[in-house]
Amino acid sequence: MSKKGGAKKPAAGGGGDEKLKPASQVKCRHILCEKQSKILEAKTRIDNGEDFATVAREMSEDKARQGGDLGWFPRGRMVGDFEKVAFSLKKGEMSAPVKTAHGYHLIKCEDRK
Repeated sequence: MSKKGGAKKPAAGGGGDEKLKPASQVKCRHILCEKQSKILEAKTRIDNGEDFATVAREMSEDKARQGGDLGWFPRGRMVGDFEKVAFSLKKGEMSAPVKTAHGYHLIKCEDRK
């Protein structure tokens, strides 16, 4: 979900909580579905204990063969709403569904630095 040009967003400031500390990069996985009903089905499966990467391989319409692995990325690389959520997640945390121009996403933060 890389941006196609445009201005980069400034790094967010933060306090003492890890969720609020600014990270220069995050390592994430995601699941992308065109339909909201499909992303909600994926979320339910993960909430019920299925592995995020397995569900991504089966259901995602992007990067499915890699289990949704996006690797490390810095601020300014992804589209606005996706990036905002990705950088707000704690390590190991999964987002609620996120709507972008590409569809609906679930984002899981694997690591932060």
